[in-house]
Amino acid sequence: MKWQQVRELYPDQFVLLSILDFTEQEDKKIVTEVALIRLVPAEEANKTFFHVEPGNLVYHTANENCIIHLRKEPLLRMRRGS
Repeated sequence: MKWQQVRELYPDQFVLLSILDFTEQEDKKIVTEVALIRLVPAEEANKTFFHVEPGNLVYHTANENCIIHLRKEPLLRMRRGS
């Protein structure tokens, strides 16, 4: 299913998706094809986001496009003591 179809069927909701297809542009994955797994209640969205299986995504349908921003640098660098 296309992201736009998900948005039309489930407006203003969090959804748990399986990513089926995407294009990559510089530091972004633009998700084009998804399979809806389930709707996610707003109060569970944050917890679900951090516990998704690889290849899945929690996203809100208010977003016009489904885009994942890729980080090239690690968020935290540890320095070993001498």
